[in-house]
Amino acid sequence: MNLLKRAVLLLLFACTLQMAGAQGKYQWKEATSGGYSYKYIDNDPMKARFYTLKNGLTVILSVNKKEPRIQTLIGTRAGSDNDPKDHTGLAHYLEHLLFKGTQQYGSLNWAKEKPYIDQIDNLYDRYNKTTDPAARKSVYHTIDSISGIAARYAIANEYDKLMTGMGAQGTNAHTWVEETIYEEDIPSNAIDKYLAVQAERFRDPVFRLFHTELEAVYEEKNRGLDNDNRKVYEAMLAALFPTHNYGQQSTIGTVEHLKNPNLKAIRAFYNEYYVPNNMAVVMAGDFDPDYVIRTIDKQFSYMKAKPVKEYKPAPEAPIKAPVIKEVLGPDAESIDMGFRMPGALDTRSNIILGVLSSILHNGKAGLLDLNINKQQKALSADASVLSLKDYSILALSGKAKQGQTLEEVKALLLGQLEILKKGAFDESLVKAIVNNAKLAELQGLESNNNRATSMMDGFIKSRGQNWAYDVAYVDDMGKVTKQQIVDYANKYLNDNYALIYKRKGEDKNIQKVEKPNITPVEVNRDAQSAFLQKISEMPATPVKPQWLDYEKDIQTAPVGNTNIMYVQNKDNGLFRLYYRFDMGSWNNKELALAAQYLQFLSTDKYTSEEISKEFYNIACNFSVSAANENTTIMISGLQENFDKAVSLFEHIIANCKPNEEALAALKGRIQKARADSKLNKAAIMKGVVNYAMYGAKNPFNNQMSQAELEAITPGELTTLLHDLPAYKHTIIYYGPEPLASVAADVKRLHPLPAAFKEAPAAVKFTKDDQTKNQVLFADYDMVQTEVNWLRNSDTYNPANTGIVTLFNAYFGGGMGSIVFQTIRESKALAYSTYAFYVTPDKKGERYSTVAYVGSQADKMGDAVKGMNELLNDIPRSDKLLATAKESMKQDIETERITNDGIIFSYLAAQKLGLNTDIRKEVYASIDKMNFDEVKKFHDEYLANKPYTYCILASEKKVNMDDLKKMGEVKKLSMEEIFGY
Repeated sequence: MNLLKRAVLLLLFACTLQMAGAQGKYQWKEATSGGYSYKYIDNDPMKARFYTLKNGLTVILSVNKKEPRIQTLIGTRAGSDNDPKDHTGLAHYLEHLLFKGTQQYGSLNWAKEKPYIDQIDNLYDRYNKTTDPAARKSVYHTIDSISGIAARYAIANEYDKLMTGMGAQGTNAHTWVEETIYEEDIPSNAIDKYLAVQAERFRDPVFRLFHTELEAVYEEKNRGLDNDNRKVYEAMLAALFPTHNYGQQSTIGTVEHLKNPNLKAIRAFYNEYYVPNNMAVVMAGDFDPDYVIRTIDKQFSYMKAKPVKEYKPAPEAPIKAPVIKEVLGPDAESIDMGFRMPGALDTRSNIILGVLSSILHNGKAGLLDLNINKQQKALSADASVLSLKDYSILALSGKAKQGQTLEEVKALLLGQLEILKKGAFDESLVKAIVNNAKLAELQGLESNNNRATSMMDGFIKSRGQNWAYDVAYVDDMGKVTKQQIVDYANKYLNDNYALIYKRKGEDKNIQKVEKPNITPVEVNRDAQSAFLQKISEMPATPVKPQWLDYEKDIQTAPVGNTNIMYVQNKDNGLFRLYYRFDMGSWNNKELALAAQYLQFLSTDKYTSEEISKEFYNIACNFSVSAANENTTIMISGLQENFDKAVSLFEHIIANCKPNEEALAALKGRIQKARADSKLNKAAIMKGVVNYAMYGAKNPFNNQMSQAELEAITPGELTTLLHDLPAYKHTIIYYGPEPLASVAADVKRLHPLPAAFKEAPAAVKFTKDDQTKNQVLFADYDMVQTEVNWLRNSDTYNPANTGIVTLFNAYFGGGMGSIVFQTIRESKALAYSTYAFYVTPDKKGERYSTVAYVGSQADKMGDAVKGMNELLNDIPRSDKLLATAKESMKQDIETERITNDGIIFSYLAAQKLGLNTDIRKEVYASIDKMNFDEVKKFHDEYLANKPYTYCILASEKKVNMDDLKKMGEVKKLSMEEIFGY
């Protein structure tokens, strides 16, 4: 799980405030249904039920019948805060091990496996206490030998096979400071199977296949050392929390502790914190809550409650002067500023902080939005809140534009705080914030994942006790006054911040986790336990797939000389209106620049700042995006403001005025962003893969040259924007209004020409032929080495859709796949690895084979060899193939394409030359497919073929002579990759 992504997640439902709203409209009530009592909150839009079972297990349920699937989370209130001081990273290790099975599954013969597991436990205990290097090496050699014997009795990834077989998606888990959460998205007919597996999973987990999983965690740590953003995040926490475990204990652990694991310590952690009174089962989706709570109670009643020692730190001393740190690395420079604030349990503080944060930055009309981003005074600036139980963090960040220092960006950020503290902002902004929060709340209710995550967040922070305030959040935001915000800002936002300068340079303090000598272990991919057989035989009510009938599911009506495509929103009062043009950046490279430019332009009636405020005030948005072959304008928001939003946008596009100063600033920011992209390893690798796929001229580097960028004038761009509606486009509407009414409104609000202009001819990109092995190399200062394999294949054939889908699922598309089992589970060569046969999105285009391994530099040779063996010879596993086929069935049976997704599904099908829902044909083909067909496909399109190896690594850590053994080596410059 990406901890950074989790770290910046701020859920509206998770914000709390003890105000009058929670005591009036939103009150706790009790009810009984199906023999079980539960609590709920009046007027809760999620209608969440809170149960506490006899053993203390919390169960939180929210029914949503939108699709026949359920988002499930099982969480424990223990994370890296609870790690022993001498075993940091332990909670995260345990998370990984809870995928390894129990005595009942994951083992061919537990009686024979157990003695070796016990030996390994004792050996790691000895290894942990041994300091002499030679003695440690000897102990590890013994661990490796015994682990190889133990693995003969293990069934790798049987948990993943269990979940895949029942149609689960998104199998994952994450550990953070206060929590460890296990995640599954299951079909609604798999409740019994899911709960039976989870009850067994937590009953008595076996820590098998530990030393290969240990290597996966080492790789995860090394990936973090290559991630400048993660280093900044950890530096910020350390600066803000000199005594609290937030800042003193890295979730993934220190290098020293990672190299000295102790299985007995991990078991002790499990026994202490994985108890029912410290855990919750959360489910959101399509189910009968009475049946679900009865089944959970039956399955988890074996768990016994016991006292749990909570982490209760001493209060942090106040920060009396700025704490300034530097982080060095190859990525672009930035600045991050953090203020330590009261935690989520301080409900009054939390709501004021939430509103204050939105006043600073809301993407439209905040102080940073209008005074820095809109005026292009920096490359970018934003603010966010990280809400944790004991403390929260108000974070401000920024990037410098060309010729600007980070110190100057710091001054800009602090300047906005001074404006806030003086109250120099419009109090009406609070009302707009509330309106936009209502919009976000409605959008959030559509997602089972949002529901489940919100409910689990409430459990982790307050055991759900603050749910009344969580539900009242949007209402209570409106009760916050300007004076409260000003007083709060003056109390908490002074010289009491941590400041992290991310500067470009070599980080000489990086200490990577060294590669241990690991002998590949057995994965027994054909084996299955009696438990898996029992689960697969459990009855499940069939779910009937639903196919789209485009002629019936999409309504159309003429509007001028084009058509409107329509699907009605029957769930809420939100609308989305699109103008979809049949031209993109391949027709005109200036389109993308014009789309960016528009946000900085004024009209004869409004300044650009006033435009942002107007849209934010009515809780609506607009965007203009130029893709390769299409340009899309989207206007969205509350239907009650449809006329205002559409009219305002039409006014802007027709009347925007050239602004020389804004364009000059935009060009400067683009040049700085381009320079920054050349420092970003993900962007570099994307460019290398595009080079491999298309050659020197490719979609990635199809950019305006420096000369073209400098030559473009404000008038040219505004003319392009004014003319855009005159080009051919389709209108798409998803919202609550009837078609006839919408068509009349659009005709009234959206002027159309008598005849559309002809779009400029599009540039064509043709995929290259790989006639011999080749290496494309890009140098980057990093710990790891990343390798992508690329080969272009035949042109698109819809008849191959079924076999392509099955092949991907079986071969390299998940944790239970051949590639993952071999590269990671057996050989411990990578944390992340995959292989796909990629389907093009357009008729006449070619498929591509793409494979990936990210490994330590000194394991690159082994990793390349391992992937090549799989690309040339596909192992047979009838059990895995059967699981992949069953998963395909379940995915199609429970998939519901809804809302405007129906229209975009049709447009995607049309692009492939299809007029019907191809899933119907794929579904009918599943039972007929067998391993012989999969192998024939593999042999025909992947095996013994030349590939282009795309390698991103540090020249200091790889041997160029080794690369030459793979094929002819071409080192790409940044100019060749990016086109500028």
